[in-house]
Amino acid sequence: MKTLILTTVLFFLLSTSCKKESTAFSNNPDANDMHNKAVGASANHLLSSATYKSLKIEIQYMTGYAPDAAAMSHLQNVLNSYLNKPSGITVVTKEISASASTTLSIDQVRTIEEQNRTVFTTGDQLGVYVLYTNGNFTENNVLGAAFRNTSIVLFGKTIHDNSGAIGQTSRTKLEGAVLDHEFGHIIGLVDLGSTMQTNHKDAAHGNHCNNTNCLMYYASETTDILGILLTGNIPPFDANCIADMQANGGK
Repeated sequence: MKTLILTTVLFFLLSTSCKKESTAFSNNPDANDMHNKAVGASANHLLSSATYKSLKIEIQYMTGYAPDAAAMSHLQNVLNSYLNKPSGITVVTKEISASASTTLSIDQVRTIEEQNRTVFTTGDQLGVYVLYTNGNFTENNVLGAAFRNTSIVLFGKTIHDNSGAIGQTSRTKLEGAVLDHEFGHIIGLVDLGSTMQTNHKDAAHGNHCNNTNCLMYYASETTDILGILLTGNIPPFDANCIADMQANGGK
């Protein structure tokens, strides 16, 4: 966000609105309890192998906004480094119809998920949903958001408009940074379900790391990351974020 207030308000809304959700998904009536929780509520389930031995990630993309293959591979490598999933982490993709709206709110994104999501948690396999939209968020500098405990959205048009052309950062780096960052939120970072071992929360920017070189720095989900990626690589999790994940069952 360009302003501190907007960023704080956004994450407050993303976290608290999920708590009020009570309607079951229309395409999976039994999914209400497991998949309708606040961001970070499944952090331990994602990080540890105590309950779930594997992870299946469903990426649905609107026509014209297919995910970047190298960005997906980067995400899998990152998750394999920190999540205890001995039976593996898999990614499946599916194209869905484009939205008629060029600007999408989080409520609209939730509705799209409820109408289209097909991968849910079953047995000892945990399910995560990622949506790539053909539109922008209501704040057009926002590239992605975690909006439920196992749900993420990437605003495809905003990402495409800011990457891949001459003078811009690569699509792989921008998309990869946003994907990794939003996964960081659903695994409880920062102070969203994975308890901080050392206080490293950037109070001015909500649930983000105060280290400007960390993946969980607030810029990684807004266009503020563009300058960083133009001359550098996708930021890694820093030592404090890694310590939080390890304390909550991660590697």
